[in-house]
Amino acid sequence: MEIMTLLSQYIRTKWLGKRFFSRAQLERWQEAKVRAMLRRVLPHSPFYQKRMGSLQLGDWRSMEPIDKKLMMAHFDELNTLGITKAEAFRVALQAETTRDFTPQIGTVTVGLSSGTSGNRGLFLVGPKEQAKWAGAILAKALPGPLWEKHRIAFFLRANSNLYTAVNRRRIRFSFFDLLTPLEEHLGHLNDYQPTVLVAPASMLRLLATAQRQGRLRVAPVRIISVAEVLDPLDEAYIREVFGQIVHQIYQCTEGLLAVTCSHGTLHVNEDLVVMEKEYLDERRDRFFPILTDFSRVTQPIIRYRLNDILTEKRSACPCGSLFLALERIEGRADDLFLFRHEREERWVSVFPDFIRRAVIAASDEIEEYTVRQHSPYTLEVSLRVRGQQESIVQEQVHRSLLQMIREHHGQLPMITFTPYQLNLGTKKLRRVERCFLDEQQDEYRCP
Repeated sequence: MEIMTLLSQYIRTKWLGKRFFSRAQLERWQEAKVRAMLRRVLPHSPFYQKRMGSLQLGDWRSMEPIDKKLMMAHFDELNTLGITKAEAFRVALQAETTRDFTPQIGTVTVGLSSGTSGNRGLFLVGPKEQAKWAGAILAKALPGPLWEKHRIAFFLRANSNLYTAVNRRRIRFSFFDLLTPLEEHLGHLNDYQPTVLVAPASMLRLLATAQRQGRLRVAPVRIISVAEVLDPLDEAYIREVFGQIVHQIYQCTEGLLAVTCSHGTLHVNEDLVVMEKEYLDERRDRFFPILTDFSRVTQPIIRYRLNDILTEKRSACPCGSLFLALERIEGRADDLFLFRHEREERWVSVFPDFIRRAVIAASDEIEEYTVRQHSPYTLEVSLRVRGQQESIVQEQVHRSLLQMIREHHGQLPMITFTPYQLNLGTKKLRRVERCFLDEQQDEYRCP
């Protein structure tokens, strides 16, 4: 670990945002960073050399965006070290099979995404990038300064050298494997007494239930949700049990994208990435992000379109940061619900957030839920309720969903209700999920 790089990045991250007095100043600084990154990357990445063609450095935004499929198809010529996809997959899959996540390719850490969108993505991180990531995450996520003692409990599907890089003399990091049954973790957590608890929202919910029941007895000073969409229902429950804001880290194969401030607002890490917006609605609230990460060189991320639907926050955050604020991460474009229009020969798409709100607003008795769209004409709803009879709540949810679909002028589907089950492990919890690939239904995605 390059300790001086880590410390330097920690200090820059802590104080850099305070140097900017306007968006224009920040954007000029970002532009200089992107051009410097391109000068380093282009001679060693045949893929991006071809993408740039005859464009000047200042015209980099004219490059066509890429996506995960294209990145993986050209992995060998995209990364700057000539690492082959076959070699990277071999190391990553072996780590997942053995649950030993220490092997590298030379000094390069290799990781594998969970494949929520259907394809698993590889990421490569060099030693200097790893140190910079550790410095940035410590600056943005720790509840106190670097020199204080911290015990971090990290629940994830897979460990990585990237995460253990935060282990320092006063900072202890302990990985908790999501594949291990919860009961086996509770004793370790009670002994470890984490000051920072990091986990997917579904696991945080289970831990909050264990805490409420007295099986878990911890008092973390910061709770951080990662890897899954933080549903408002889960956020409220976790916040109530632990008595504090539920923070979020928005990170994926493509980089460390956003972290919440002290007020709980997600701010894009514009000291690390440029996030362009491809708007999805007339109000210009929702957008696909197009990312350019000027902090990465080993596996460059340049004009990369993510499949996530983000909602921009319109009101100013009390923290005063100039960095782009997000209202929410809605989910993936794959989970837009599709219905036939009630009168016209066309399709109607409904954002996941409308589905969530229709369910949550139907009854205060709903504790947990999932909604799956199996076809344009059938929805499956699973509920866990308290207090009232389940049949009453089901009828309320049924009315609420149909009313919302009417408002979008969609043909009304058949809605069936099934018992609620939560199965954690390698699959992320998606409370709102479309199970067919597209309107032609040429692929079915749910188990």
